Amino acid sequence: MRVEVFADVLCPWSFIGKRRLAAALARVADREQVEVVWRSYELAPEQGRAPGPTAAEAMAQWWGEQAPARIARIQAGGSADELELNLHVARPVNTFDAHRLIHLAAQRGLAEEMMERLLHGYHTEGLNVADPQVLARLGVEAGLDATEVRALLTGDAHADSVRADERRATELGVTSVPSVVIDGTPLVSGVQPPTELHRLIEHALAASRTT
Repeated sequence: MRVEVFADVLCPWSFIGKRRLAAALARVADREQVEVVWRSYELAPEQGRAPGPTAAEAMAQWWGEQAPARIARIQAGGSADELELNLHVARPVNTFDAHRLIHLAAQRGLAEEMMERLLHGYHTEGLNVADPQVLARLGVEAGLDATEVRALLTGDAHADSVRADERRATELGVTSVPSVVIDGTPLVSGVQPPTELHRLIEHALAASRTT
């Protein structure tokens, strides 16, 4: 059974959702029957590689007077899942190459590790996840071969995979992340409580056993 997660490195809720999904999966008795696939979704494809305003500054432009309360809510959500979300340090950049790196990692069975390292690097450390040197280092830290990572970042490998994910997101009606598709069922939010995600996964597993 497949759980597809549409997420972006720039999204703090994607980091929170990753933690909640992990907690839900830890309760699944037949965990080995569940395959998690990370799908690419760019929240800001127009962003360049050079960091600009911080995430908090960008949110202040979007939300105006509501920004402090909404930022506090995001950070509280992170704290509840033991995440340090430094929105006043993280600076949005283009994530296309980061998504290509995740696809390479998936081929090597390291998608979870790569996604975790990118999310932590961006949201907690404030790293520029569009910088090829940063991505090369994070790829190796996640367990990938340095030569493979350099080859990816100097070429266009997995660009088609990223675009294919984004086309699928459009077809499914994804408009925010994290969004989750459990065994082909309709989209659900990836930031639901672990108990609810666990219930949905168990339901899908039970249904798969009867087909």
